[in-house]
Amino acid sequence: MATTTDTDGRTDGEPQAVDAEDDQPAANVGWRYTVKQVRRDPTALAGLAIIGVATLVAAVAFLDQLVLPLFGVEQYAIAQAVWVSPNAEVASQLLPPAMTTNVFGEGTWAHPLGTDDRGRDILARLFYGTRIAISVGVVATTISLVFGMIVGSVAGYYGGRIDDVLMRAVETLYAIPFLVLVIVFMVAFGRNLTFAMIGVGIANIPTFARLIRSRVLSVREEDYIEAARAAGVRDRNIIFRHVIPNSFAPVLVQATLQIGLAILIVAGLSFLGFGAQPPTPSWGQMLSQSRDYMLPDPWFSIWPGLAILITVVGFNLLGDGLRDALDPRINN
Repeated sequence: MATTTDTDGRTDGEPQAVDAEDDQPAANVGWRYTVKQVRRDPTALAGLAIIGVATLVAAVAFLDQLVLPLFGVEQYAIAQAVWVSPNAEVASQLLPPAMTTNVFGEGTWAHPLGTDDRGRDILARLFYGTRIAISVGVVATTISLVFGMIVGSVAGYYGGRIDDVLMRAVETLYAIPFLVLVIVFMVAFGRNLTFAMIGVGIANIPTFARLIRSRVLSVREEDYIEAARAAGVRDRNIIFRHVIPNSFAPVLVQATLQIGLAILIVAGLSFLGFGAQPPTPSWGQMLSQSRDYMLPDPWFSIWPGLAILITVVGFNLLGDGLRDALDPRINN
């Protein structure tokens, strides 16, 4: 059977090719694509590695410091079996790092980072201070994220007087200096770590409320929101099932960055005596104890400062990677 040729040179039975210029690729969305993009980003991977190590250390410290004693095991049993207790005075005061010397003597590999002003091993205290840093960042950010999303979503979805009342309240909270608000809250309720996390969480509510409100103002006009309203879906279900999930991408990026900021803030509060109280190890408290020794023994303050720096940089790197992965201009 003979074949015929069209004017474009295609013979009968051959599929017609699609013009590449007319082919419009679908938008790349979804959590699987986001994970794939993050895995391709070296800065995000570096941030994940730092956060992963810090989280693992914090989990072991939490188990050793708080969980095992509930079952009759001595507190810091893991540390004492593997290293030394972070609270016990185990050496001469202010031993330097290994292979260095100062007026108190020569550093040893038994205390590779040296000891503090009370002879406690700095490496062990840094290890257990990680639990405070990670828990503070996650809990404080979760408080501000949850309440900020609820306030911002309700204000943006309903608009009108509800929007005015909620956002004026948020702006009033935002107008108070951050540290003043947190310190006043802790003075009123208690100078301990729990109220430090709550205070930081409350002070950061305006950041998330304003961010998600700006997203909701555009999302609420989408066709699927109108369709849900026409179908008789309750406003509460629309907000939690449609509005918040479709406004969550920038909030997730901000939350990642906010964890690092919360770690910095609570470290500063601990430096001022408003965070974790002795003998609980915390990085900010270690910096506060080292301020009288910065010139003769700078390593005493360098180690907790480096721990704070590396952890905060890890969360910032992950936040940058998530921002690139969730940017629709790049995805499309």
